[in-house]
Amino acid sequence: MAMAAAVLIMRPPWSWAQTPAEADKYDWGQHMSQMMWGGGWYGMILGPLFMILALAAVIVVAVLLVRWLSGPLYGPQPPYQPPAARTPLDILKERFARGEIDKEEFEERRRVLGE
Repeated sequence: MAMAAAVLIMRPPWSWAQTPAEADKYDWGQHMSQMMWGGGWYGMILGPLFMILALAAVIVVAVLLVRWLSGPLYGPQPPYQPPAARTPLDILKERFARGEIDKEEFEERRRVLGE
């Protein structure tokens, strides 16, 4: 009696295991061939492309956010002023200060320059 009850209880799984639908469960059939060769090929190109674009957008936003939060790169700059032009007398004074010429030569050249 117990054996008969076990057979009756186990009967549905045995019958499910033997159905033809089980054999086709993992057969993708036309769906797979249509996706691979028919109309779904663009997903293989556009999927990675959009992933790269999304990653690039995240990186750009992160860089801009960090730059905005950190402030200016060099800080405030004074206005540009070109260096003052050196006159011949300035050069003569520098040479005298360095000891390249003596006092007499300095006075003589200053007189020649007209100052």
